[in-house]
Amino acid sequence: MSTDQGRIDLSLTPSPAVSASAGDGCADGCCAPADTPKLEPRRQAVLTRRVRLLVAATITYNVIEAIVAITAGTIASSTALIGFGLDSVIEVASAAAVAWQFSGKDPEAREQAALKVIAVSFFALAAYVTVESVRSLLGAEAADHSTVGIVLAAVSLLVMPFLSVAQRRAGRELGSASAVADSKQTLLCTYLSGVLLVGLLLNSLFGWSWADPIVALVIAGVAVKEGREAWRGEHCC
Repeated sequence: MSTDQGRIDLSLTPSPAVSASAGDGCADGCCAPADTPKLEPRRQAVLTRRVRLLVAATITYNVIEAIVAITAGTIASSTALIGFGLDSVIEVASAAAVAWQFSGKDPEAREQAALKVIAVSFFALAAYVTVESVRSLLGAEAADHSTVGIVLAAVSLLVMPFLSVAQRRAGRELGSASAVADSKQTLLCTYLSGVLLVGLLLNSLFGWSWADPIVALVIAGVAVKEGREAWRGEHCC
């Protein structure tokens, strides 16, 4: 519609600024538009420091989680617990990639390298969970009851969502795809904690050892999806 005096142009033609922003930033257009005002240096410094602290907390928790899970899994002959512990090791690698990125003077320059490390971590996790799930379904040694495993899964189910949400918010405001991708890695750990908890409880209460590998295969599919998005840099939205 044309614009005459006293009339409003309701044309759906995008403005030049909007059109330009669609081609900038992330390939899928989920990043902030190019004409969006940048963060003030002070706010950017606060968010960067927050991401560093959250990453440090994630690494610390996952190191403890890995040690406890692998030890308990070995004692109980539980492939699910051992797999959960190895997932924690992968999460440490993912968080370390983000820590490395934000330790430099120009975090954006290290963005793509960090995303690739996170993506590979997702793929490694999916591969391991798939192999171990198939082994369990084909008759691998049945796991014993593990009280330590049940408590660990329950605690992780409470802790991980908080770390994931906090890092995701900071990462989105910073416009950091790697920080958001790592937050999704942490969120995936929440799903795995839930699956592990259900599997351990079903095995302890009813002897249903097949429940855990079935649900774990679904988690492996989610991990592949998240890995592909991280590889393409599509985690900024």
